[in-house]
Amino acid sequence: MFLRIGLRVTLSFCFISVATVATAGDWPQILGTQRDGIAIDEKLLSQWPKSGPEEVWQAKVGQGFAGVAVNNDVVYLFHRLGRSEIVEARYAVNGEPIWKQSFSCDYRGGVSSDTGPRCVPLVTAGYVYVFSVEGIVRCLKSSDGQQVWYRDTAKDFSPPDSYFGAGSTPALHDGKLIVNVGGRKNAAVVAFSAVDGETVWKNVSDAASYSSPVVANVNGTRHALVVSRNNMLSLNPTNGKVRFRFPFGMRGPTVNGATPVVIGNHVFVSSSYRVGSVWASLTEDVVKPQRSGEKLLATQYATPIRQGRLLFAVDGRQDVGSASLKCIDPSREKVLWTKNGFDYGTMIRVNQELLMLTFGGELIRIAADPEMYRELQRSNVLDPTPRGYRLPAISNGRLFIRDSGVLKCLQVGESS
Repeated sequence: MFLRIGLRVTLSFCFISVATVATAGDWPQILGTQRDGIAIDEKLLSQWPKSGPEEVWQAKVGQGFAGVAVNNDVVYLFHRLGRSEIVEARYAVNGEPIWKQSFSCDYRGGVSSDTGPRCVPLVTAGYVYVFSVEGIVRCLKSSDGQQVWYRDTAKDFSPPDSYFGAGSTPALHDGKLIVNVGGRKNAAVVAFSAVDGETVWKNVSDAASYSSPVVANVNGTRHALVVSRNNMLSLNPTNGKVRFRFPFGMRGPTVNGATPVVIGNHVFVSSSYRVGSVWASLTEDVVKPQRSGEKLLATQYATPIRQGRLLFAVDGRQDVGSASLKCIDPSREKVLWTKNGFDYGTMIRVNQELLMLTFGGELIRIAADPEMYRELQRSNVLDPTPRGYRLPAISNGRLFIRDSGVLKCLQVGESS
């Protein structure tokens, strides 16, 4: 059922503790240290060259939607070449390879012709966790890529076929890897031991989404917040018991892709496909979701970026029309400003600035201003692509971006 390689070791982590084993400026998982798209201890250069940020290095890569993770000046890349999924480590400063590990992959694609992995690697003290497009969870040693254990969730939990394969990056909390599996027989969400891959708990019946779980501590209560195929779930991360759930999603050819955003003691979720947005309290005995429809926000997969109690967000879909950039106040269901005419893309925040990477290959530097849209700079950094799902990562002044052919390191900020 699972594979052990090497000695049994003792791990004790939680999602929040990922930040404590990372150095200042690391980006060790999807959306950064706190899984919210906000960079820590980074400072952008006051101005980039007119031609765009300086390219430090680049490397050829294969297929996949997975952005990179960065920890202790090492970049971890997950992609596919031929019939192999490849995990590799490179020095962040120059792109030189450290190690490479490959695994056979037979996934042939669903809606997309891209057959590579979708999930960003998760890096913590001594280990790298990856979740393959075929639904295989692997734990590797970060020093040399040696596999410690693996679990085949497709074999063990029989999830139904999905449009893009498995694509929800797991979350790590208190020695448990929490995975949006979408399995049958009460296995929508499964927690595996980070030590050896054994099943710790499983719960809920629903298919998986492409939204990644978030673990949050609200007034002393821990919530594993998971958007599944048709529900928004809060689970006790210790034992998997449901704290609350409410319907979220739309049946048919749709996906939920954005990660839940915690603001104070509330959670905000958004999706396209006539679903819209929901704002819900995490402290009420009976949760009463406040539904805003698509008027406030309907983002296909880009996670909104928090600043105080406001959100900056990409509105719309990549495959239909153009997108808009919005600043919204979810607690008041109010749009503060809207700027139309963008290619769809994803964003991160560095202090009081937003970096937006579009599938048209543009990197747009925007002031995180709640009063108005203020564009600071715009540069072409990648070739246009029909697939802009790959999230950027920033670490020690370097921005890492990729498409299906190249990984680039750009000097956007100050490096130590």
